[in-house]
Amino acid sequence: MTSPLRIALIVASTRDGRFGPTVARWFETVAAARTDIELTVLDLADADIPAHWTRDLAPRTRAFVQHLSQADAYVLCTPEYNHSFPASLKQAIDIAGPVWTRKPVGFVSYGGLSGGLRAVEQLRLVFAELHATTIRETVSFHRFPFDEAGRPHDTDAAGQAATTMLDDLLWWANALRTARQHEDASSKAS
Repeated sequence: MTSPLRIALIVASTRDGRFGPTVARWFETVAAARTDIELTVLDLADADIPAHWTRDLAPRTRAFVQHLSQADAYVLCTPEYNHSFPASLKQAIDIAGPVWTRKPVGFVSYGGLSGGLRAVEQLRLVFAELHATTIRETVSFHRFPFDEAGRPHDTDAAGQAATTMLDDLLWWANALRTARQHEDASSKAS
């Protein structure tokens, strides 16, 4: 039996009054029900991501990148701001650079009429350039349909969407982890 796959759940918004932590907590409960996942939540609000590129990263930023590098796959919990994704997320993606290579990325999006899907479509272009594989199935919340307890109003549909996305994410994570391990073993043997 293989070990659980390490998934980094990234909370992308850093704005005051943000809704992202509510969505991330819900997703974390869905993922926690699975035994094939080891989930780590990484909140960009805690990562001390610099506004401008620098080689001298703060300790919290270095720790954030280190956690990302240890993951087998990623789930981005992102809002849609002005038909796109947050600038804080773009900066974090760029700073982490090669850690995304040959790893799968899933999306949980929220906001407005599109439920964050326009942000997801733009992120797919960014991750293609980084040689990451994005998962087609997404979890999308239109207009913040959560109750006071932080649960989606339609828990069955949201849970099914999360399960479908996670199943695909884990398939890719396992396949790509196996391929990376094989490649590492081959390069050591040379």
